[in-house]
Order: sequence, then C-alpha cells, then structure tokens
Amino acid sequence: MTETPHNPLIAPSTLPYALPPFADIRTEHYLPAIEHGMAEQLREIGAITADPAPADFANTLEALERSGTVLANALQVFFLKAGADTDEAIQAVEAEIAPRLAAHGDAIHLDPRLWARIKAVPGTGLDAEQTRLLERYRTDFARAGADLTEQQRDRLRALNTELAAESTRFEQDLFADTRARALVVEDRAALAGLPDTEIEAAAENARALGRPDGSYVLSLKNFSNQPQLARLENRETRRRLMEASLGRGLPGSAETIRRLAVLRAERAALLGYPSHAAYEVADQTARTADAVESMLARLVPPAVANARREEAALTAALRDDLGDPEAVLEPWDWAYYAEKVRRVEHDVDDSAVRSYLELERVIKDGVFHAAHLLYGLTFTERPDLVGYHPEVRAFEVFDADGSPLGLFLGDWFTRDSKRGGAWMNDLVPQNRLLGRRPVVTNNLNIAKPAPGEPALLTFDEVRTCFHEFGHALHGLFSDVDHPRLAGTEVPRDFVEYPSQVNEMWQTWPEVLAHYAVHHETGEPMPEGLVDRILAAEAFGEGFRTVEYLGAALLDWAWHSLTEGQDPGDVAEFEAAALAKAGIAMDAIPPRYRTGYFAHIWSHGYSAGYYSYIWSEVLDADTVEWFKESGGLKRANGDVFRAKLLSRGGAVDPLEAFASFRGSAPRIEPLLRRRGLAAE
Repeated sequence: MTETPHNPLIAPSTLPYALPPFADIRTEHYLPAIEHGMAEQLREIGAITADPAPADFANTLEALERSGTVLANALQVFFLKAGADTDEAIQAVEAEIAPRLAAHGDAIHLDPRLWARIKAVPGTGLDAEQTRLLERYRTDFARAGADLTEQQRDRLRALNTELAAESTRFEQDLFADTRARALVVEDRAALAGLPDTEIEAAAENARALGRPDGSYVLSLKNFSNQPQLARLENRETRRRLMEASLGRGLPGSAETIRRLAVLRAERAALLGYPSHAAYEVADQTARTADAVESMLARLVPPAVANARREEAALTAALRDDLGDPEAVLEPWDWAYYAEKVRRVEHDVDDSAVRSYLELERVIKDGVFHAAHLLYGLTFTERPDLVGYHPEVRAFEVFDADGSPLGLFLGDWFTRDSKRGGAWMNDLVPQNRLLGRRPVVTNNLNIAKPAPGEPALLTFDEVRTCFHEFGHALHGLFSDVDHPRLAGTEVPRDFVEYPSQVNEMWQTWPEVLAHYAVHHETGEPMPEGLVDRILAAEAFGEGFRTVEYLGAALLDWAWHSLTEGQDPGDVAEFEAAALAKAGIAMDAIPPRYRTGYFAHIWSHGYSAGYYSYIWSEVLDADTVEWFKESGGLKRANGDVFRAKLLSRGGAVDPLEAFASFRGSAPRIEPLLRRRGLAAE
C-alpha cells in the first residue's frame, strides 16, 4: 500500500506528553503507518550493520534503542485500539500484520551482522543501566535464535509466522464466540436477585445489541465464574449463565489450541529447551521449571483441603434450601450459596456493600487518594485531551513537588467492542533517550449503568481498580534512560508484584473511609462492615486458590508438552491434567478453561499464569514491610518508589526487591494470607 500523505501515526505528536492524536486517527491510517515503520526500522538497522566504526554502546545499542520509533508508536496505539475498541476492519488489519510483525522481528533478531555487532560491544566503561541493557540485548537475541544455523533459522521464521497467525485467530474467534454466547433472558423474573440497576443495565445492553424490547442480555466476562452468579436466585438462569461461560472456545478453537501447543513445543526444542515452559521460565525470576512446579505442588493440598471444607458448608446450605438431602452442589451454585453463607455467618450483603462503592468516588477518592497519601501525587482531569473512545478520560498526573509527571487514561466500562478482563498499557513509555514522559492506560470491564444511574461496584471490582492502577504507577514512576528498560519491562513473574501491592490500600482505614460512602445518602460505610467483608473473603479463600491453581496448572500442562507430543482431544487433555495435578474439583472449574484462556493463547502469558501467585509471594512480604514500617506514609512510599517502582528493568528485579526489603522474598506471608500456613 502507498503511504498516506499526512498520516497522524507517522508524524510526531505535538500534543502534551506526545499523546497520540486520537481525534485524527482513522482505521485506514494503521496499516500504512505500520508498513512505513517496519521499512524505516530495517533501514535504520541496515545503517547500524553497515557502520565501519567498531561496535560500541552508542553506535550499536543506543542506535538500536532509537530505531523503530514510528513502528513502536503506531503499534502501541493499534494494539490498544484492537483490545479496547475493535471492529471487523481493525481485526482484518490485526490478522494481516500479525505474521508480518513476526517476520519483521525475525529479520532483526536473526540478522547475523547485527548479532555480531551486539556481541562485539565492549562491556567496559559502562554505567549500571548501560551494562544491564547490554545484558538484556544479548539475552534477547540469543533466546530469539541468533546462534542457530541458517537452516534452523529458516524453520524458526516459519514457526514464528504461523504462531503469530494462530494466536491472532484464537483471539478473534474467542472475541466473536464470547459475544455470541452472551446470555439472553426474555423474562425479568428469571433475573430475580439482581439489583434493579443491574437489570436495567442488562436491558440497556440488549437494546444496544439490537434485541427486542423486553429482552435482557448478560454479556460474559473473560473468566469462568460470572459475577451475577452470586446473586441470581433462579437456579436455571445460573446454570445457563455458567454453561455459556464454560462453553466458550470449544469445539471451534480446538484445532487452533492444539496447533499452538505443538508449535510452541517444537520451537522450544529448536532453541534448545525440553518444553515451552522451560524456555519461558528460563528468563523469568523463577529461572527453572522445577522451581515453579515445586511451589505449585506445595500449595495444592492445603488449598484443596480448604475448598473441601467450604464445599461441605455450601452443600449443606443448598440441601437445606432445596429440601433435598441428596442435592449436589454444581459449579453454578457455588457463588450463590457462598453469598448466602456470608450473609448468615458474617452479615455481609453484596448488594448492600455495592451501595457504598460508586465508581467515581472509588477512583478519585480511593485510588487517586491513596496515591496522593503515599507518593504525593495529584490528578487534574483533562477533558481537552481526546482518547481512543468517547468513554476514555484523561488525567494529568503531577508529582509531589507540583512538576508534571505524565498522563493517565481511564477506560472503565465494558462494551461490545472491548475484549474481556482488565489491563494496563504503556501507551508512551518513559525514557530520557527519546525525551519521553509516560502515558499509561487502565482498561476495566465494569458494567455500564443505565443512563442517569450510578456505576456501583463489587468489592472485587474495587480491588481490580487498585490493582490495575498499581501497574499504572509502575509506568508513571519509571525513571530510566532507555526504552527497553522502561516501566513494566520486567520479567512476567515480577510485573504483577507492584500491582498486587497496590491492592492493600483498598481497605486501609484512611483510604476506605475516604471513598466508601453511600451513593445516595453520603453516609460512611458502617463501622465494622469491612472487617466482616474480609472475614467473609477468608471463608472463600479455598475456592479462590483452587480456581486460580487450576488455571495455572492447566497452562503449565499445555506448555510442558515435548516436541512431537500430541495432546489429543482438548477437553480430555484438560481433564487429565487437572486430575494429575490433584486440583480437579467438579464444583470449581479453573478460573480459565482451555477454550477461553486468552492469557496463554493470545496475551503473552503462555507458561506464565503461575506468575500471579509467584508475584504474590513478593507482594505479601512487602505488605508486611509496610505494616512493620508504619503503613501509609510518604516516607514508605518514597522508599518503595525509589528502590523498586522507578527502576523498571534497569536492575535485576530480585536484587531490587532485596534492596527494598533487606532480604530475599519469603513464602510464609503468602501462606498466612491464603490460610495455608497451618497445613
């Protein structure tokens, strides 16, 4: 395609913080900008390899860091749009560029002249960050196959191209299937138990999807247990909703899944590893497959024991409710009866709790307020700055001394064009080399209320707000010279750590009291309610741990396949893997089943879902440090920011943790948090 004369994705942005000019960007701009960016970067790489001067840090590594700026900017915008506001045209571009980007990456990483120059860069006379950058480039290229023979590199190129295409196919098929399986309800009575505001939101959703009046549509979140299951009184409606959720992706994506697993195993073997899991973990903080397997195996027995005790209590409640001493607790019953038990034993009514958790206050008086108390940050909304969708809101972030720090974009509501889940993007990564200050985004999937109604959140959705903003802080506080090391450019089993730490402020008294007020009366959340909420959550820790471990072990099983090993039928493989791991419980499906496990098939977490609990080891230990050190104090925030949040990938992550904590991470705080220590 010919280049568009005035493509806003090619020209440098003149907006504050180099915010992309979303008001000017059209779908037809993406492909030309990406093509232009790829061609430009290859010319820049060619100039590096043709340089007659001996390789040094400036003419090789800094030149590499400066290369591909247009491509990187265009891709940041495109993939944000593809995840948060897609359509058929965007998906067509995504399908076209995925294999081409894989080939482009191989053209760089498998260039023997470039690899020779990187290896020739002297390691002397460099500062700590420069040394780290040199180490990362050498590791990146070696892991990408730079040392393979030409015949091996040809096979690797073919594998990478096919994997990129299959991954994109999975993502797009799942997106379509998730929309198609949304639960349609024609009788309002079948939604009994849901608050009126939520029922009206379901009616509004139906209208937006073109359904006739009198219809209600419950769109599916990306995980197994849909949030409405805790409140729906009609058991048949619960069954239909859960079965719609669990049925996603299969059988339609079965062949894509099998192909991805087989190709990843072959690629790992080509690169010298026994499995894709071994390949992935080698560049994480865990280092070895044995380390991951040992930790997961240690957690399974006590987690299952906890869940069995919870299951017995819920089964008793079910049988009492139905008047049937033989009734079996099904997956669609668990959340509903867990909520009943919480109400009886802990006096916690989820609907009543939601009345105190209004989105606007949660964000401004909770999430932002905690960041102000801990780090001195202030936030000013910038309605003059246009986002990639009308619902996106922009906030300028100022440091404690009043100096501008960066931009935060919030996109909180679910919509038909957005993929499920919650995530953060580094839209403009901070770095001094290119003179960039950070622009970060948070995407959530909170049900949009009917016009004029407040957006009321569950306690878990509030936690997600704090969690994702922890990622945002990791990007906003980045203080490095080079893009490759900026913000969240850290190992995958470390990246969740700062975000999990930020969850602690959700229930910190001076934060909670600031945002948890009744949306109608303004009355504060009753004293002691949060304690009862936390006690009720402790009751459900067995369920949450088993649900999570089921997904983590399922991911690990798929990616422990060796070259040439045929996984066979997808559903049978899944059942066998869960049984072998000792985590199979009929009433608790994994948080993600194979057919809709987008984390591992299309979102870059293959053989990495374990990272959430691996990071939680660091998180739980850090929470103890904050409590020991006086909690929500500026001095503590300054230490955490300086020693950890600001460093990005410029230092070894576990060295950064040890510098902050004063010791290596300990698993005991995690065991205590999850109620597993006694076991």
